[in-house]
Amino acid sequence: MFIGFGFGTILVIVVLLVMTSFRVLREYQRAVVFMLGRFWKVKGPGFFLLIPIAQQMVRIDLRTVVMDVPPQDVITRDNVSVKVNAVVYFRILDPAKAVIQVENYYQATSQLAQTTLRAVLGKHELDDLLAAREKLNSDIQQVLDSQTAAWGIKVSTVEMKDVDLNETMIRAIARQAEAERERRAKIIHAEGELQASEKLLQAAQMLSKQPQAMQLRYLQTLTELGVMPRLQRAADGLPDARSRLSYIATKTGEAADKVLNSVDQAKLEHASIAAATPVLMLGPWVPIQISAPSPASLTAAVTFIGSICAW
Repeated sequence: MFIGFGFGTILVIVVLLVMTSFRVLREYQRAVVFMLGRFWKVKGPGFFLLIPIAQQMVRIDLRTVVMDVPPQDVITRDNVSVKVNAVVYFRILDPAKAVIQVENYYQATSQLAQTTLRAVLGKHELDDLLAAREKLNSDIQQVLDSQTAAWGIKVSTVEMKDVDLNETMIRAIARQAEAERERRAKIIHAEGELQASEKLLQAAQMLSKQPQAMQLRYLQTLTELGVMPRLQRAADGLPDARSRLSYIATKTGEAADKVLNSVDQAKLEHASIAAATPVLMLGPWVPIQISAPSPASLTAAVTFIGSICAW
């Protein structure tokens, strides 16, 4: 009876040992097997056997791991303090190295990512941090990948998520952007003035070729000022068309004489003032004379405008 009991116990123990030696791994898993404490081989995926007591295994997941890097205090090269966090994507290529070469590959990769993030970003200015994220992500990824290769880890992607600035720096950046927009607006306005001056020069050259065109332009200007409708209303009381045309021609001729006299007088006054006015050089090619309009020219202009409005 004792013999039967001992045989049954041994049989149960053997069955239990055989059952515990069965192992099944999924497609994305590998087993690093140690024989009596020494590395033997990497097994999996699928079904395999382990020798009880003599062999042990460490299960490794080969899928891509998404690791969040906590916010790091970074001082950029232009001495601006920012907080930056990131996310790292990596996977294990060599399960044996990930188990043998490093105690905890996840924690080691996390600490290395934090120090690398501070070191790489500290070499760049704030503008690069905001505008050249792709380049910085690539630099961090290359540094991490080169240092984790000895652990059998491949860092595929590093992405910076948030760059936190203090309120003072945000206001400074806003003022800088506003100044840049004002600069662009002034440049566009100056380019518009240049194009307008070129078109005016072309128009003056075209009008100088035909005196009749200058007369028509003069009549159009009088129409825009409201002078021609008044002349037409005044000429309506005359008996015939010839008298109306003569009246309009006389009035426009008088106005033209006043314009020419005002222009000639303004030229003479400008020449006399320019002779006694110093010249301001804004460069080797652009002299500018600083002068103010004289009271006589202003009086002549006001008198001419008043005469036109009186019609």
